[in-house]
Amino acid sequence: MGKHTKKITNVIKQHIINNKKEYIIITLIFIIGIFLGVLFNNNVQQIQKDEIGNYLNTFIDKIKNTEQINNIELLKTSIFQNITLAIIIWFFGTTVIGIPVVFGIIAYRGFCLGYTVSICISVMGLSKGLIFIIISLLLQNIIFIPSMLALAVSGFKLYKSIIKDKGKENIKLEIIRHTIFSIIMLAALIVSSIVEIVISFNILKNLSKYF
Repeated sequence: MGKHTKKITNVIKQHIINNKKEYIIITLIFIIGIFLGVLFNNNVQQIQKDEIGNYLNTFIDKIKNTEQINNIELLKTSIFQNITLAIIIWFFGTTVIGIPVVFGIIAYRGFCLGYTVSICISVMGLSKGLIFIIISLLLQNIIFIPSMLALAVSGFKLYKSIIKDKGKENIKLEIIRHTIFSIIMLAALIVSSIVEIVISFNILKNLSKYF
């Protein structure tokens, strides 16, 4: 078991090293999105913050007061959303004109994360906000964010290959590699959905009385 884990770790490390330029660019786009999300929250009017605060309180109250939550339906929804995301990134990653869309998706996801984190802290306060974020977002995002970034890197790498190499056979091979890699990342995204609903959501339900 230890040997397999070490082998997988080495493969991941080598993959990142071989594509470090692409990872740096994609990660920077994601970070810019986070920064814009935080910046946007700072410019949101108090009325909107109050509305979001009411929504959060309603959401927490619903978790507290609902005895049986349909985890299967939540899981199906989360998996469907992640499958859709993976297909969109895969599809646009296979087209030269689609790579800006991939960058836009990464920036948008970063924006959503930055906005969510900052709005939770500004509405719930630093300590409660951080605890809420750690419980509800941290575990699944440890898997989700690297998988999403890796998907985008794979598409970016394919884009660069198409630009540099006009050979049809080589391009076909790169598309096959991109597709196989995308399927692996899709599996990781599905795992992140399972972690989100089965672990994070249940922890949040058990600790919801503290919010």
